[in-house]
Amino acid sequence: MTKHTQSFKSHAKIDPPFHYGLFSVLVLNLVLAFFFLWRHPSLATGWFVVLSFVAFIALFRMRQYPLKVQDRVIRLEERLRLQALAPSEWHAQIYKLTEDQLIGLRFASDDEVVELAKQALEQNLTRKQIKERIKSWRPDNWRI
Repeated sequence: MTKHTQSFKSHAKIDPPFHYGLFSVLVLNLVLAFFFLWRHPSLATGWFVVLSFVAFIALFRMRQYPLKVQDRVIRLEERLRLQALAPSEWHAQIYKLTEDQLIGLRFASDDEVVELAKQALEQNLTRKQIKERIKSWRPDNWRI
């Protein structure tokens, strides 16, 4: 994993083989399936459309499952980090943070994460709003 400077503007990741390669091939496949169905309507070309559509769905589901697992791990990591950094009287509040808020907090440095977590709860901040308020960005180079 290469370590590069991250910020709100540069933290999103593109996986070229997935986003450009596989996605492009499946889009092209779906377009061709509809083209063949339109030019040569038959059970076989109809089935080609169905399989192409199912492959498209499978691609998104295969991408979605590991991202959801990562989100759950991030939620756990951030709760543990907040328990270590926040005063003990605030620990009950940690479980009021939403998954979306905890995921946004993962980029905040240890010096500002507790204050940002308090703001997130008080102002019902979204993931994006939390990330925009981060002053000292803590990179997450392991996110897929």
